[in-house]
Amino acid sequence: MILKGNELMNKTRVRSALARATLLASLLSGVVLTLEGCPLVAIGAIGGAVGGGTLVATDRRTLGAQTEDREIQVKAKSRINESLPDEAHVSVTVFNRRVLLTGEVPSAQWKQKAEEVVRGINNVNSIVNELAIQGASSLSSRSNDAYLESRVKGAMVGEKDMRANFYKVVCERDTVYLMGLVTRDEGAAGANVAAQVPGVAQVVKVFQYIKPEDAQALSAAAASGASTPVVTPIDSDPTVGAVPDSSVSSKPLDGQAPVKNSDVHPGNPAPAAK
Repeated sequence: MILKGNELMNKTRVRSALARATLLASLLSGVVLTLEGCPLVAIGAIGGAVGGGTLVATDRRTLGAQTEDREIQVKAKSRINESLPDEAHVSVTVFNRRVLLTGEVPSAQWKQKAEEVVRGINNVNSIVNELAIQGASSLSSRSNDAYLESRVKGAMVGEKDMRANFYKVVCERDTVYLMGLVTRDEGAAGANVAAQVPGVAQVVKVFQYIKPEDAQALSAAAASGASTPVVTPIDSDPTVGAVPDSSVSSKPLDGQAPVKNSDVHPGNPAPAAK
């Protein structure tokens, strides 16, 4: 009887420990997802929560859009892995229902196939296909990309008057892609910071631009704790071959990496509400 009692107590302790670990993992995962993978900001948020301080993380997407983005990313990655050959290396990043494809594929046929797969997913508003037709990148190249991502995020965190969590940073073969709901001035400032990071070969803007007054409304809602209002990007209509704005340069200036706009292709958006 004593042995059975000890076994029961041990099982209870194990279940309790697993429950605490699961809760902690969920909390940490939520913080990281909300802050768009910015490690410095995430650490500050966790420290503030533990120490009793307050730190408001701002994500300009609605909760519904954030949830859909995660669902689209999981579906797109799974379907691409099933549809493309093993030689392909495709990374999928989703922000506000815009899908960015980066990596390498063996041929133009597979590049187009990857885009078609994504277009078959509901609620994808637009697609930016930056897949390169070449052999898959090496492990060292991918490690360097991860390092450059952290360098760009760190540079944004250290920049005065810049909200680093407004930007989603993706790096592939030394090229930095920037996503986010930003004003044109914010987009230009973020691209300028990224272009100055040593090792960055090129910066590609994949932004969805919003009006300054919409940005102010979003900031006011975040400060008051109100729900995130829905804002419509200025460039919400999908276009092929976006026209570069005046801040785009075709060659490096003063040692900076060149900056360009992405080509945005139509997706499979949800029908407009009647």
